[in-house]
Amino acid sequence: MVKFMITFSTPANIGVFEKAYNDLLALVERMPNIERRQVVNVLGSPIGAAPYYRILEIYFDSLEQMEASLRSAAGQETGGELGKRFTAGKYSAFYAEVYEEAGGSTLTNPKS
Repeated sequence: MVKFMITFSTPANIGVFEKAYNDLLALVERMPNIERRQVVNVLGSPIGAAPYYRILEIYFDSLEQMEASLRSAAGQETGGELGKRFTAGKYSAFYAEVYEEAGGSTLTNPKS
């Protein structure tokens, strides 16, 4: 599984941001191949101010499906609107492979 992530810095005007963000979500919903999406509202950081206000994570079964989705007409429109609606430098976009662990524990005193 892979995910495409967009991180947003704290906006100067939250009302304007929320309108633009909701419009962006409506466009994301039209993109093909999405398995799920996750919206993360950042609450803070243990070392001071958090560098992000919100994180949008969009999950796909494979890198090929994500690339096809981003290249689709809906994906291109979404990407174009991202650049128009949000100030450059106030968001970042990247993708990553997702590994999920189920249960288990870490040995604290492994024997050789």
